[in-house]
Amino acid sequence: MKFAIAGASGRMGRMLIETVLNTPDAQLVGALDIPGSPHLSQDPVAFLGKTSGIKITSDIKEGLKDADFLIDFTRPEGTLAHLEVAQTMGVKMIIGTTGFNDVQKATLKKASEKIAIVFAPNMSVGVNATFKLLEVAAKILNSGYDIEIVEAHHKHKVDAPSGTAIGMGEVIAKALGKDLKDCAVYAREGHTGEREEGTIGFATIRGGDIVGDHTVMFCGDGERIEVTHKSSTRMSYAQGSVRAGRFLANQSKGLFDMQDVLGLKQIKI
Repeated sequence: MKFAIAGASGRMGRMLIETVLNTPDAQLVGALDIPGSPHLSQDPVAFLGKTSGIKITSDIKEGLKDADFLIDFTRPEGTLAHLEVAQTMGVKMIIGTTGFNDVQKATLKKASEKIAIVFAPNMSVGVNATFKLLEVAAKILNSGYDIEIVEAHHKHKVDAPSGTAIGMGEVIAKALGKDLKDCAVYAREGHTGEREEGTIGFATIRGGDIVGDHTVMFCGDGERIEVTHKSSTRMSYAQGSVRAGRFLANQSKGLFDMQDVLGLKQIKI
């Protein structure tokens, strides 16, 4: 599998590069970064004390010329710029970028008519197993329980709530026969009054170097059930991304998520 990595000089980009290098059936063939980056023209594996014969570039076509897959954990505007070129070159995409609005998500859907895309708020196998557990819990605890989602990330994260937290809310809302847009509460301040029944609340924490913690609380009278996932390293996201590449190798086009990659949709509740 021939991979190009977007955001090659960032924390996630470097973790992806290291993971690809340590995967026997994977090869790093391209590395992208933004124009003006001080890392342009450098070897993307230099931080590991190695050489690859590749140079980090801001030229998207140059970065993708030898790639089967592009892994992108950047920002919505950058991902869409990469997507525009990738679909013309037939390069499949694995997108872990968060913060897309509805119009941007529609652009991804349209592009999937030409190329195969895995788009997921979180590529971790453990997080996606947690999504399935939340689906089960929501169906069982569908009455008499207030639902709150608390997430914590590092101080550099620019969007809130996290894509993973929103994904959890969407899974729960769907299991309850609702649309998250109609029942989500993202902010509380001042005299808010009593909690509205049937809503799904979100709380956001930003600080330090927290990789990613998510807890969903089902709060009933006299008891509370909590489902928690904590990430101590970005490695799980990177490993899931390579696994997504193996899945896409057998897909010519279409929009998929990690539930498809892991076969979790085949597990009926």
